[in-house]
Amino acid sequence: MQSLSRKPACAQSQRRGIGAVGRRAVVIRAQAAPSAPSSSSSAGVESISGVRAEVVEAIAKARHNCLTATNLPLPNRRQGKVRDTYDLGDTVVIVTTDRQSAFDRLLAAVPFKGAVLNQTAAWWLDATRHIVPSALLSTPDPNVAVMKKCAVFPVEFVCRGFMTGSTDTSLWTHYKAGARNYCGNAFPDGMRKNDRLAKNVITPTTKAEDHDVPISPAEIVAQGLMTQQEWDTVSAAALRIFEFGQQEAAKRGLLLVDTKYEFGKDSDGNIRIIDEVHTPDSSRYWLADTYEARHAAGQEPQNIDKEFLRLWFRERCDPYKDAVLPEAPAELVCELSKRYVYLYEKITGQPFAVPDLGVPVNDRILANLRKAGICK
Repeated sequence: MQSLSRKPACAQSQRRGIGAVGRRAVVIRAQAAPSAPSSSSSAGVESISGVRAEVVEAIAKARHNCLTATNLPLPNRRQGKVRDTYDLGDTVVIVTTDRQSAFDRLLAAVPFKGAVLNQTAAWWLDATRHIVPSALLSTPDPNVAVMKKCAVFPVEFVCRGFMTGSTDTSLWTHYKAGARNYCGNAFPDGMRKNDRLAKNVITPTTKAEDHDVPISPAEIVAQGLMTQQEWDTVSAAALRIFEFGQQEAAKRGLLLVDTKYEFGKDSDGNIRIIDEVHTPDSSRYWLADTYEARHAAGQEPQNIDKEFLRLWFRERCDPYKDAVLPEAPAELVCELSKRYVYLYEKITGQPFAVPDLGVPVNDRILANLRKAGICK
């Protein structure tokens, strides 16, 4: 996917952490972040406040220097929706790009997204290792993770704490259509969008390249995707990680609404979590202090995730069927980048390190991998 050609339209506003090896970066001390977005953009989306002016300026400058593709001198490259993976045998090198995916489509390229996702995931993987070990070995670059190779369970573990969503696999989409039993979970009549669930649930899907399909635990076992013991072990770990994430988010004035996890087995048979954890891509976050009042008034919760971009496409096209999608406005792309940075700093308590914009991202990645002895 090529970088977008529209010029930046980012309004100036005021405003973790695994460090990269050998990168030049501008590190600016984080300021205290306000609890809510403060203004509305011309696209009708509330603009997050609390992002430093230097970062906002860097986002605008980086709009045409996003990481949209990689071609490292490493074997067995596979391109996913957002990540490029290089299989080295016992390990895999995963590069998180700035590609923005939703509805099983690529929607845009978002400045600094890949670095934020990679570093946020690394922070959470370290914070949750008391629950389940991860496959993460190192992060030699802001966009790169070196992982222990695992046999991946072909199931995504989607954990939910609220009745919400807009995609074909979302809980609200199915409930609104009349479903009261979804992926083995029963829900009562009379629920409204964005209601809090009585308890956290898992709504698993098959893991597919093109389109994920909802599936029940009984079907997972019956189809041989996992054994009953594997399902019991992994699902319990997923719910524990989700509950821990909700507790940590609450300390920071956030509601962790839903998320997804992926697990696998290493060569010794140990179950490990293998993918991003509680990032803005894999998770939905709402601002806690305004949720109750807005929900009572029938308003959408204030969010710090990509839902507003999904809704923008939903309102203008059929993102699942239309061959050509409208181009996301630069203003929305920049707003999404700001939210990624905001959430990273809010969760980790560390300032986002703006990379040297004079160095192409691919060149920096290659230099850091060479320094780490991964590339020649």
